[in-house]
Amino acid sequence: MNDEQLIARVIEGDNDAFRELIEKYQQLVHKTCFNILRQEEDAEDVVQEVFIESFESIRLFRKESKFSTWLYRIAINKSLNHKRKHKWKNVVSSIENFFGGDNPRFEIVDHNANNSPETIDYNERARILQQAIQSLPENQRIAFTLCKYDELSYQEISEIMNLSFSSVESLIHRAKMNLQKRLINYYKN
Repeated sequence: MNDEQLIARVIEGDNDAFRELIEKYQQLVHKTCFNILRQEEDAEDVVQEVFIESFESIRLFRKESKFSTWLYRIAINKSLNHKRKHKWKNVVSSIENFFGGDNPRFEIVDHNANNSPETIDYNERARILQQAIQSLPENQRIAFTLCKYDELSYQEISEIMNLSFSSVESLIHRAKMNLQKRLINYYKN
């Protein structure tokens, strides 16, 4: 069953159809929230909020974009609101947690298991890269993360962030330039 059919069933009061939507999009929403919040507990809390809001406001979904894009918007907004409310949390631990957990793109190697210079160097570079990404201005960081980690197209990002295509191009370009400035000394050989 496609999203439009499921949404129609949810609007008619079919809770099983909403459960199907949750199952279909739970990983996407979790990944989005976690990429912004960097804390598993916070991400899980926000994921619940995202699905509660989507259930309560599904009648407002206008079908001008894909349902997944609508969910991305809710997830990003909820995550940013949560982050603003909880600024006191330790940023350093969130950066370190990025490389643990379930992120398939990065694997941090246990220093106790292998203390080779290559392992230590990799982990240090990964930590520095993540710090640089976290230091980007919020819109640059979100656009960059959606592009590089979630592998979304510029068009999808423009819909999610409610920006023009050229604004997204500019944000990602500036993010790359800022990262290059911050990382040039670390990645010279």
